[in-house]
Amino acid sequence: MALFTLPTSPDLRRDRPALPGDAAWWAFCAATALALGAFPSLGPHRVWGVAAALGYTAAAVLAARRRSPRTTGAVAVAGAVLLPLLVLLAVDRAQLEVDVVARSAGLLLSGGTPYLERPTVPEDFNPYLPGMAAFGIPEAVAGPGPLTDPRLWMGAAFLGAFALALPAGARREAPRWLAACPLVALPLAVGGVDLPVVGLMCLGLARAGQGRAGRAGLALGLAAALKWTAWPAVPVALALLATASGDARRGSRAALRCGLVALLTAAALVLPTALRDPGAFRTHVVDFPLGLTGAVSSAASPLPGQLLATRLPGGRTLALLLLGVSALLLAVSLLVRPPATGAAAAARLALGLLLAIAFMPATRFGYLVHPLVLAAWALARQPPAHPLRIRERVRDLVREPVRRWKQASR
Repeated sequence: MALFTLPTSPDLRRDRPALPGDAAWWAFCAATALALGAFPSLGPHRVWGVAAALGYTAAAVLAARRRSPRTTGAVAVAGAVLLPLLVLLAVDRAQLEVDVVARSAGLLLSGGTPYLERPTVPEDFNPYLPGMAAFGIPEAVAGPGPLTDPRLWMGAAFLGAFALALPAGARREAPRWLAACPLVALPLAVGGVDLPVVGLMCLGLARAGQGRAGRAGLALGLAAALKWTAWPAVPVALALLATASGDARRGSRAALRCGLVALLTAAALVLPTALRDPGAFRTHVVDFPLGLTGAVSSAASPLPGQLLATRLPGGRTLALLLLGVSALLLAVSLLVRPPATGAAAAARLALGLLLAIAFMPATRFGYLVHPLVLAAWALARQPPAHPLRIRERVRDLVREPVRRWKQASR
């Protein structure tokens, strides 16, 4: 089986991605913005909700008047990302994660570890791996300011990695549409640590699909040094590399090279700070996300894991058990029927992360940006020729693993 081949420029020009952009889509985005910005305790979200709703409504009006998708998309991005971002930078407001990243960078530069020794309240905890502190270094070195704000660097890292993961001819429309999507526009404006993680995951899978094991390992190792949610991408990429070439020995060597590079990259960024204060490292990045500390994470949503952990006796243990079962099923699927293309690998990973997000004891809707971006990348990787084929593409990505499983079991 040959490795994935990038489409040529003429192919991309006549087979452009058919992305949602009609009046109904932008009206839906406006309603979503108002819903996401309706939480009274989150000031930055309210600012984003109002600005984004105005931008999406303007885009819906332009789409109804038959303006080009490029124009309506630009208006949506301006209203949903640029306007609220500028307002929030001017008043120095951001989501809590931005403050955590900025503080962790200062701690890293001054004491060699991004973690407080004795955290007491949820705001004291830093549940991210040491690599995340890199986005706060500009502010720690040059001081607070619009250009040193961590959310700018996290957003730039996400958009850059996602664009590099796409074929050259698809690097304009797909990122523009994705940035306008409410679930992505919100963290771009208020600050979201998940964006650079999933951007690097897409880049790693893209390089794995091209057979570039070393570059895939580097991208995945960088993602793995940012947050635990990136680690499931490593075995998915290894399974892809092991089977995509059609040569077992060649595939095994490529998978081994990718795994070693990813491991060494993550270890080089994580171990120095983890070994400096192992107790603080475990408290922040293991115990706190699992709800094993006195301070409870503010992450909350009406997803199964959260409901089990908070409303049933022993529900936290049950949620962790379901989380483990989901991880086991993903591992088994990689062994029984490994993905053959980068798009299939992204779809498999998106499904696994969706299950993990559903069963995590402490979770929030914002985590859904991982499967969303992975699915968007898989679709943009092989753009359909007609808008109606988007539904077919999604259906095929979901049904193909099931079809192959049934064939193997006969």
